[in-house]
Amino acid sequence: MKYIFVVGGVMSGVGKGVAVSSVAKILQSRGFRVTAIKIDPYLNVDAGTMNPTEHGEVFVLNDGTECDQDLGNYERFLNQDLPGLNYMTAGSIFQAVIAKERNLEYGGRCVEVVPHIPLEALEKIKKAGLDNKAEIVIVEIGGTVGEYQNILFLEAVRILKIKKPNDVLLVLVSFLPLQNLDSELKTKPTQYAVKTLNSAGLQPDIILARAATPLDKKRKEKIAFNCSLREEDIVSAPDVESIYEVPVNFEKDNLSDRILKKLKMRPRKSNMAEWRRLIRAIKNTPRPVNIGIVGKYFATGKFILTDSYISVIEAVKHAAFHFKRQPVIKWIEAEEFADKPNQLKQLSGYDGIIVPGGFGQRGTEGKIAAIGYCRKNKIPFLGLCYGMQLAVVEFSRSIVGFKEANSTEIYPKTPYPVIDILPEQKKNLKEKKYGATMRLGAYPAVLKKGTLAFRAYGKSSISERHRHRYEVNPDYVGQLEGKGIIFSGSSPDNRLMEIMELAQSVHPFFAATQFHPEFKSRPLNPHPLFREFIKAAIKNRES
Repeated sequence: MKYIFVVGGVMSGVGKGVAVSSVAKILQSRGFRVTAIKIDPYLNVDAGTMNPTEHGEVFVLNDGTECDQDLGNYERFLNQDLPGLNYMTAGSIFQAVIAKERNLEYGGRCVEVVPHIPLEALEKIKKAGLDNKAEIVIVEIGGTVGEYQNILFLEAVRILKIKKPNDVLLVLVSFLPLQNLDSELKTKPTQYAVKTLNSAGLQPDIILARAATPLDKKRKEKIAFNCSLREEDIVSAPDVESIYEVPVNFEKDNLSDRILKKLKMRPRKSNMAEWRRLIRAIKNTPRPVNIGIVGKYFATGKFILTDSYISVIEAVKHAAFHFKRQPVIKWIEAEEFADKPNQLKQLSGYDGIIVPGGFGQRGTEGKIAAIGYCRKNKIPFLGLCYGMQLAVVEFSRSIVGFKEANSTEIYPKTPYPVIDILPEQKKNLKEKKYGATMRLGAYPAVLKKGTLAFRAYGKSSISERHRHRYEVNPDYVGQLEGKGIIFSGSSPDNRLMEIMELAQSVHPFFAATQFHPEFKSRPLNPHPLFREFIKAAIKNRES
């Protein structure tokens, strides 16, 4: 196997995840078997306990691994389902080393942070590569060079580079600031990032230069000279309208040729025709479709963090591009509807509304009010996970007549617990077992013929990814169905309700899922439910 390690310089959020995804894509397009791995420097064992407004979305894999949102990008670009082996944190590696020490697997030797933590990371990387049958393993090291948190993983790169000098490549994604439009791109921060790598015993083989504008020849020469690289090893990575343009941009600088030459791999013919067609479709879609997302994980101080719902955003884009529409997405804070119900009228200005997943009491009444407005005013609505639960609560209050209906997550003493905790989860909460204890990963569901869901999927059996503890209470299913809710998808034993919808004779598109369909959407293969939602939103706009 060949290994490409990707690190970031100058600042966080420089785009390492997209860079890894794009490098993986261009190598995959040349016929190589590629996989991508993320190492997070956090002591959290997985991403499940991380705050979404600080760390971004928690992405879930088929096997139930709660991981960083970058795994979502890897899957979307590669069009692959990745296993939990492709994600590790500092916490999970320390945990593995300590478990081995307790089991005497080190044969009585003293166990130290160095070399045992780096060696454990390398062992996991190798296993992931083998299990994925990869020829090239691309590893993203989280954080920024110079931080104490990721120095152990830089040490892992140094060790492997000594052992396999012809099989390891180090790529630095570094930011070049532009003080104003009339100034030049500043290369000095990148020079310092390289010197920091040098102090860890590493020298980058390629620099991906992130900047607001494309790099000119002068800047490439300057970085190459000061960082001991050739000019052709400095690859321009300017801002783009869509992240899906990045692989095409990289190939303008012949990045895949440079990588294959450095890894001493025989080049194969590239085939990016389908991907280039996607880019053309994205660039030539002037007609908009306006989608509102009613959530509560947007604000971080005075800024908006869209990463909390990144998979939802990308799934909307995939479906919109499919219909040659430009998605215009607006973030709507749910809490404002609870305090100012007159603000609900603004929802009529959107072609469709999404209420995504979430946890906790804050913002729930605002979301319920928004769902009710969409139902009454026939605005296309898609609820995801918590969005489905709150749609059931709203219907129970407004249509069934259970005025105090609620989820026991929000109000444990509700007289109408239409949403309740899974019985097997009660013990976990009582014992304060929160990490990796939800219903996680892919589960099968059965669809009813003649429903919106069945028409979308075109089949009766599906598999979707979950992340939740609470479910529609089976004690109320009969009453809910009697008043017009259609549970069009359920678990094979009919115990758990997976999809709810209203008849299209009542509403043009009102559907919600207990699972997270956004996790399985791909740019070249939009998720069926998002596709049908956008189709309904376009029809709503045109009418």
